[in-house]
Amino acid sequence: MTASEKVAYLKGLAEGLGIDKEKSEGKVINAIIDVLEDLAYGLEDLETDVEELNDGLNAVSEDLSDVEELLFGEDEDDCCDDDDDQEYSVVCPACNEELTLDEDDLDAGVIQCPNCGETLELEFDECDDDCCCEDCEDDDEDADE
Repeated sequence: MTASEKVAYLKGLAEGLGIDKEKSEGKVINAIIDVLEDLAYGLEDLETDVEELNDGLNAVSEDLSDVEELLFGEDEDDCCDDDDDQEYSVVCPACNEELTLDEDDLDAGVIQCPNCGETLELEFDECDDDCCCEDCEDDDEDADE
């Protein structure tokens, strides 16, 4: 039941009880009911306005997301993931054995091939050509100069 419906119910009760509007108690009760009625209608107007504003805000938010997608492409969170569980494959130049490396191996910079014992120096670029992170953009600008 809405606030205006509750006020209408109170108004009906007051009329049903036969409250004399000419007596001071009746005048007070009717004045209170009138104020409640005004407040209830004002509340309904506010609820309608908030609903319209919320709909408008959602539309603007969706439009902004579309604009961000057009301007920036994929999210930065999707780019250059720093997952510790990521694995990399390299081929030993001496024995052509495929080796699987993790972040710790890459951080060490040097590994020994478990098959032939050859020492491999690891040099790598953190990001590929399609990367969008700031570090890569700075590197690309330096390379262009």
